[in-house]
Formats: sequence, structure tokens, C-alpha cells
Amino acid sequence: MQPHDFWQELHPPQSFSAAEGCRDFYVAELPDGRQLRLPIRVLADGEHALASLIVNQASFAVQEALAEALAARIADHDIEVVAGLPTLGLTLASAVARALGHARYVPLGTSRKFWYRDELSVSLSSITTPNQEKRLYIDPRMLPLLEGKRVALIDDVISSGASIVSGLALVASCGIEPVVIGAAMLQSERWRERVDADGKQWSERIVGVFSTPILERSENGAWRRPG
Repeated sequence: MQPHDFWQELHPPQSFSAAEGCRDFYVAELPDGRQLRLPIRVLADGEHALASLIVNQASFAVQEALAEALAARIADHDIEVVAGLPTLGLTLASAVARALGHARYVPLGTSRKFWYRDELSVSLSSITTPNQEKRLYIDPRMLPLLEGKRVALIDDVISSGASIVSGLALVASCGIEPVVIGAAMLQSERWRERVDADGKQWSERIVGVFSTPILERSENGAWRRPG
């Protein structure tokens, strides 16, 4: 597959099998069994890898399917407002809000406008941009939309947990506690310890459309699930 071919098409259930490992792509399954091919990103040690998803590079059909699946998984929480984490989480959050029948959503941001307030911001780190110093902001004009409401905090992928921790810290500083945290993909289990570090057990509120493991290189050069 060419790099631009990933994330563009959903395939019928059981179109691909990863029973003997995978070489060129990892097969993720949506709740209804449809399959999505994801590129494999090799980690620094050369012996482990992760499946990758970049929502805003996916086809509209894939974006819509992921949003609808996530909306269905969080609908029982009676969500009143969806808040999205930048940057890639905004694409998914907007679509999830529409799938829930909402007229709008609340985007958090990393671009400081002159009317923003420093006390309504926290530092932000990301596994995909580790060397960039950024801050996460909430537009003070958006606070009335969140206060006292049942909020869903949405990101595209939960990997290290860093973005979610920043998002939780920001909304907590505003007196807001999300009832659910959603993502299209939960990438391995690395995020659990970091997300729960403050003792809040936020991991119990996290919902994903699908999960992907840390992959191990097999003797024949293919990538397989551990164990």
C-alpha cells in the first residue's frame, strides 16, 4: 500500500486475517466487524511497533463511521456537550457531536487569542510532537456551554495519555468533570497508569471504538500481538 492509501476504506468483516502476523498493515475491527487497515510504525528499538491512525487524513466515510461508532458507545451517558482536544481530536469531536444530534461542540485549542486568559490554560505535550512546547486553552466565551453539563471529552487516539491528562487538568480548573472520555483508537495500554496517576481512576471512563496493541517482531519478520 502507498502511504496515502491508508485510512481511506472500510472493508467487510473478515476481509483480512492477522492470525499469522502482519507485515504491511495492521487490521483494526470496528464494533460491527468492518475492518480498517492501519500503517505500522516501528519503534526505536526496531523490535516493537504500533498501529497508527490519523483521523483528519482519513476518508470522509471512515471519519463518519468512527464518529458514529463512538457516538453509539457514549450515548448512554446522556451527553449534553462534546469537547474536543486539538489537533486531530477536533475532527472526531465535531463528527461525534453531529452523530449525537448536537448543533455544536466546544473545541479546545493551542492557539492563544488575545482575549484568552492564562489561568484558563495548561501545558500540553503530545507523543507525536514531543519537542514542541505548547499550551492548551479554553475560550472563556465557551465556559457557559460546559458548566453544569454532562460533558464528553474526545480525542482521536489515546496513546501515552499525555493529551488526555492535559485536557482533564484544563477542564478541572474550570470546575468541569467529564462523564466520559472517548477516542477512535486506544493505542496499547500505556496510557492507563498516566491517566490514573492522580487517583481519580479516569481510565474507567475511557471508551474507544477499537484497541490496538504494541506489536512484536516475529522470527519471520512479521508483526504480531504479544504472547
